Formats: sequence, C-alpha cells, structure tokens
Amino acid sequence: MGLVEKIFGTHSENELKRIYPIVDRIEALEPDMKTLSDAELREKTREFKQRLKNGESLDDILPEAYAVVREAAGRVLGMRHYRVQLIGGIILHQGRIAEMKTGEGKTLVSTLPAYLNALEEKGVHIVTVNDYLANRDAQWMGKVHEFLGLTVGVVLNGMDNDERRQAYNCDITYVTNNELGFDYLRDNMVIYKEQLVQRSLHFAIIDEVDSVLIDEARTPLIISGQSSKSTKLYEACDILARQLERGEASGEFSKMNAIMGEEIEETGDYIVNEKEKAINLTEDGVKKVEKFFHIENLADPENLEIQHNIILALRAHNLMFKDQDYVVTGEGEVMIVDEFTGRIMPGRRYSDGLHQAIEAKEHVKVRRESKTLATITFQNLFNKFDKKSGMTGTALTEEKEFRDIYGMDVIEIPTNMPVQRKDLDDAVFKTKVEKYKAVVEAVKEAHALGQPVLVGTITIEVSELLSKMLKKEGIKHNVLNAKYHELEAQIVADAGIHGAVTIATNMAGRGTDIKLDDAAREAGGLKIIGTERHESRRIDNQLRGRSGRQGDPGESRFYISLEDDLLRLFGSEKLMGVFNALGVADGEQIEHKMLSGAIEKAQKKIESNNFGIRKNLLEYDQVMNEQREIIYGERRRVLDGESMRDTIYNMITEYAENTADRFASSEADPEDWDLKGLEIAVHDIIPQLVLPPAKELTAMQQKELKHLLKEKAVKAYEAKEAEFPEAEQIREIERVVLLKVIDARWMAHIDDMDQLRQGIGLQAYGQRDPLVEYKMMGYNMFGEMTGAIAETTIRTLFHIRVEQKVEREEVAKVTGTNKDESSVRAPKRREEKKIYPNDPCPCGSGKKYKQCCGRK
Repeated sequence: MGLVEKIFGTHSENELKRIYPIVDRIEALEPDMKTLSDAELREKTREFKQRLKNGESLDDILPEAYAVVREAAGRVLGMRHYRVQLIGGIILHQGRIAEMKTGEGKTLVSTLPAYLNALEEKGVHIVTVNDYLANRDAQWMGKVHEFLGLTVGVVLNGMDNDERRQAYNCDITYVTNNELGFDYLRDNMVIYKEQLVQRSLHFAIIDEVDSVLIDEARTPLIISGQSSKSTKLYEACDILARQLERGEASGEFSKMNAIMGEEIEETGDYIVNEKEKAINLTEDGVKKVEKFFHIENLADPENLEIQHNIILALRAHNLMFKDQDYVVTGEGEVMIVDEFTGRIMPGRRYSDGLHQAIEAKEHVKVRRESKTLATITFQNLFNKFDKKSGMTGTALTEEKEFRDIYGMDVIEIPTNMPVQRKDLDDAVFKTKVEKYKAVVEAVKEAHALGQPVLVGTITIEVSELLSKMLKKEGIKHNVLNAKYHELEAQIVADAGIHGAVTIATNMAGRGTDIKLDDAAREAGGLKIIGTERHESRRIDNQLRGRSGRQGDPGESRFYISLEDDLLRLFGSEKLMGVFNALGVADGEQIEHKMLSGAIEKAQKKIESNNFGIRKNLLEYDQVMNEQREIIYGERRRVLDGESMRDTIYNMITEYAENTADRFASSEADPEDWDLKGLEIAVHDIIPQLVLPPAKELTAMQQKELKHLLKEKAVKAYEAKEAEFPEAEQIREIERVVLLKVIDARWMAHIDDMDQLRQGIGLQAYGQRDPLVEYKMMGYNMFGEMTGAIAETTIRTLFHIRVEQKVEREEVAKVTGTNKDESSVRAPKRREEKKIYPNDPCPCGSGKKYKQCCGRK
C-alpha cells in the first residue's frame, strides 16, 4: 500500500463508506420483514413493480427489496445474507465488480441484484463458467426467486431452440458465457423472427468475472461451417517441417529490428521465439521451402498459403506440446487442453489451420478446415448489455483492464471472518525432479497427520506424474484433470475431509466450496500445494483461496524450480547465479526474497503482455464490431417484417449514379464516354432498361444522363412491381433476396477480413501502423461489400419472375463452434413410448415383446 492510500484510504475503502448507510437501512428492516406471512412477502414483488411504474427508481426501492430477498432466502434455503453479502449485492447493482474471497457466498449475493433488476421486467442474465454451475445455481438460488413470484430459466448446452427461448423469456436466466454468446450469433443468422431465442441484453451478473472477461477473452467466439479447402497441404508441410533444422539468432528477432534495418545473424532454417510464440524462416529455410514446393519466390502473393502453412507446421512441432496443450485420444482425435483450467475441451478446435497442422504432426486424420460464419469477442458481447456487473475472488490484479475495456471498477469487500490461512514463502529448487520429490514428501507429512491436501497443477501431465509417485508411496488420492461434471464437483467438495489427498488442475471444481470436517480442522485445515507458479498471479491466488474459507485454518505453499517455464523464459539469468553463490546442494530447498521478487516480476511481465494481446484483439475486433452492428441492424429490419421498398429504391438510384460515373465521367468529354460499356453494364443488372441512341446521350450533360438513368431504372422497377398481383408478395420477395444476399456477402467478408488481419502485420515492415492500415482497408472492403450487396440484390429482383417460388433459406449450414464444450447435456427426449420386455409386441403377434421382436 502506498503512502497516499495509507493516509486517504484505498478506492475500495472510500467507496464502501458510501455503501454502509444503505446496508444499515436494509438491516433495520429485518424485524418488519419477519412479521410478514409468506403470501405478504410474495405480494411485495407486485408492489415493487407498481412503484417502479409510478416513477420510483431501483435505488429508491433497493433497501426494502434487499430486505425482502434476505428474509425469503432465510425461509426457503435456511441461509441469511451476511452484512458483507449485502455490500456485495449493492456493488453488483451499481454495475461494478465485487471482489469477495472464496467461501464468502458469492452465489447467494447474486440473488439480491438479480431480484431487484428483474422487477423492471426486461430480463436478468446470471452468467456462469460452465453448465454444471448454471444448472446447480438455477435450481438452488432459483427457489428464492420463485418463492417471490419470479420466473427462473436455465440455458444448457443440449437444449433445443424452444427450450432456450422459454428460458430467455424468464425474469432471471442462468446461462454460461459460451451459450449466451453463441445464441446471440445464431440469432443473427436466423431467417424468420419466430426462430429468435434471446430478448434484449439488459443486465448481466457475471460469476467468476475474471475467468469470463479476462481469461477467455483472448479467444473470440466463432460459429463455423464446412470449408472445401484440401488437407493435403498440411501433410506436405508436416513432412517438410521434420526436415528443417531449428536455428539460433544473435539477439532476439522483432519488428523493431526490421524497421531499424539491423542485421541479425541466423543459423539453421528457422528461429523460434518462445516468449512471443513466434517462428520465422531464415534465408536458408526459405530456399528449402521453395525447392520442396518447386516455386521461384515464396514471398509471391500466390504462395501465401504455403508460407502460412509451413509456419503452422513449425508451430505445431515447436510450440504445441502433447499432453500439455492437447491430447490425442485412442480414436485419433486431437483435443485441446484449456490452458487455464487444465481440462480437455471436446469439440473445440484451434482456428486458422493450427489444429490441422497438429493432426498432421500426430499422424491422425486431418479434418477439413472450417469456414467462419459468425464471430464476436467476449469484450464486445458483454459491452452490448445496458448494465453489467461481476463477482470473483480475484480481480484486483486486473483492475486496469476491467476499467479500460469494460468501464467497471473493482471493489474489494472485507471477509465475513478474518482469514486464518498461513501463506508460506515459495520453496525453490534447482530442478523439477527435486521439486516433485519435495511435493510428495510434503503430502506424506500432512497425510500422516490426517491433514487434507489439495495439490494444484498447471498441466495434466504433471498431475499424472505426481499421481504415479503417490501410488508408489501407497497414498490413496483422487485426480481431477478432466471435464467439469457433477462427480468432479463432489470430489472437490470432499477435498476437505481429514486424510483426503486431491490432485487437481488449478481451476478444476471452481465454484464449489471445500468444507472441512472437525478432524481436518484439528489437523490444521486444508493444505494447498502449488506445483508451479501460473503465468497469472490471479490463478495462484485462486488456488490459495481454496483454503481458509469463513475463518477456517489452512496453509498454502508453492513449490517451484529454476527449470519451470515461468522462470526459464521470463526469470532473470542471475537466479542461477544466486543459487550457485549460496552454494545450494542438490535437492536442497531455499527461500529467498530475491527469488520471490523475480517470480512476481516475471508474472507481471506476462500479465502485461497478455493484456496487450487482449487489447489488440479488441482494437481489431472493434472494426468488425461497427460493421457487424450495421449488418445485424439491416437483418433485424428484414426479420421484423419492415417494408424494404425504400431501401431497394435507394439501391437502384445509387447504382444508376455510380454506373454513370464509371462509364460517363463528368471530367471526360462526352465523345470519350464508354457508352458501349454503359449499355452492357446496365443490361446485365436491369435488362428492362433500354438506353436511347448514342447520339442523344452524347448531346447530354452528365447530370442529365444521371437523371435519365435513374428515372428509367425506377420506372423499370415500378413495372416489375406491377407484375405481381399483390404488393405484399413483392415486399416479401425483397426481404427474402436481401436476407440471402446480405448473409452470403457478410460471411465472405468475415473470411476476407480474417485474411487481411493475418497479413496486415507485414505493414509494420513498411513503417506503417498495422492497426491503422487494417481500419482503412477494412473500411474500403466494407464499402465494396455493401456495393456488391446492392448490385446483387437489384440484379436478382429485376430478373425474378412472377411464377417463381422464392423462399427464405440459410446460406450456410452450421457445423460447429470453437467452444463446443458440453458440460451438462439436457436429457434427450425419447421420440416414441419405451417398450418394456413384458409389454405386448407392437408388431401385433400377441406375444410379449421379449419373446418376439425384442429377441432380435
């Protein structure tokens, strides 16, 4: 804490002082609430809604509404909000982030702002990180809301559109961040209004807000369709990648080196920069690629795909590791391991061809690349809400990002009871082998005392290695490194039983309380062992926070080695010098302030780097976001059944003007106008439009020519309209055509913008800002796309025949998303009634089913 904060207090302390009087008012209402019957308490909901309609604000009724929820929770769940939980509820209503330590009851806190804001009848979304938590909280906390007369829905991965629509139309909807985002994108791909599932995005309460808005914000949501691209190039590049030699560069390669014209001595065929996760071919490497593919110049535009794919193959071999970044199943499928949770993510694929490159590396079937149909970042998705708030145990380290990108400040809320956990200094070793031995010894010591132990690992590989070591020692334990489901939550909940030993990837079972039994308390509470420092201090703090909930005893310690990636890549080289100077023997553990400082410095460096990556992603997506808003806005007008007649007439007159400018420029002499070209162009789009002879046209001013073209084009369309017996018939045809053309062009545009984004980095070599170039080129491309939409739409409409059947249809079939993570699937409903063995056989034989068709 700095001197200024010591004198004037922290931001959180000052903000809490303003909130305490409101909390006092809520608590003062408790005796009144206790006197109300259940029916009278429920009646308060109708009363509050009426008061809002009469002009009162949510802030006016907050104290009374929160007192009502507090009383209802006591009656329904046997849980009464602590004072600190009331504080959290006020902060959430204000659209801020409440940082509440693990075990402080964040789930119960959300009932307060959810109820209050649901009274506006615009809908409240409570966003969780997985299906299990969404389902659990909807059933658990939903009882309070239903008791008070509100409707509660939950959106789960396996649900159909009707079930989703019903859930979104409830007063309060529990949903995961992924389902929310993909439903938003899918809603902007439907062809009839009745197919929409969501209503407007009004107020979001985001549980584990750091996980949703920070950790997952590096990957945009992508809905994809099938691509026709061949997979052979991936296999060829994999063969070549195995032949190329990894080299070294004198000094790190960066764009700045290139701009400054600095020479870099390189060896081998390619250079790997592990810090920036980048690979660059050397001159020798470029020559070998050219020779392998029999091409003259790898840098030629037509060879961009080869250039891209050989780098992908080298990335797959040098930066993507089996059993750390991904696993290969027995069926030969490459599955991603989430870097934050350590869980396998079925259905999710690396984009941009990287997944195919890994499949080629692992010699499994290379699946066809998918095409992006719709995409959005979590930043832009959540910024669409009128108001959003969040809660987590760890947000303060990322406060700047929450403020800059989401406009949300973080308020630290004191714990209900003082924290008793002892956070011990890191134990540092020279090698990983020594470190793992020390971890096993620490587990043995605690286990002998009956103290429960939770060992947190970053990768699946390490959790399995430690599991083998503990088996050798005869210590019974549970390993959690798979997908999140109810069993995992149960195992995590039981990790506080005396003598329990649990190995888990750092985030497994997040959102589940670990409760201690009395014997575990006596033995010193839950012992947390971290086998490595995470890139983010937040993830380390989350692991620590598993222990010491609600004043429970506990302790935590991280075991690290100089071979850990964090220290190897980002730590100071002086560290080994410190070890050697101290004369540390093999296997000896040391604790040193300089080491702790170096670790924190390394983490801050990576956090800053990751913030840069997310900010960069957002800045680029901002360009697409503005364009997406325009396209989705036009689509919504079509879905709402608006008449598009004026839009079509504007397209026709603009086309006439632009065509005149192309072939009959006002700057050229009329004798030099390309009237033949004008006639061909006009006839292609509007065959009904007949131009006067060239002699008449050249006698005109360009202004007159433009007017003539516009007039004739409009008359031609009026004639086309008159062919239809009913005006509504042509209006629906306009909507159908417009929708189809917008979708086809927009999907192609997303792909083009993606290609532009990948290649724009080369602009840096020309001392131009890639982002500025991307914005300018993206703007021009969008202009070209809207021009193409107009031209294709009017050409189609002028060529349509009255007897032609025109129906709305989807432009592309969705094949999946980049986050198809099905945690709790809704049960699939049976189409027909189940036939039991003793039932009469449906074939009509008169026999029992088991003795007839059932035998087959």
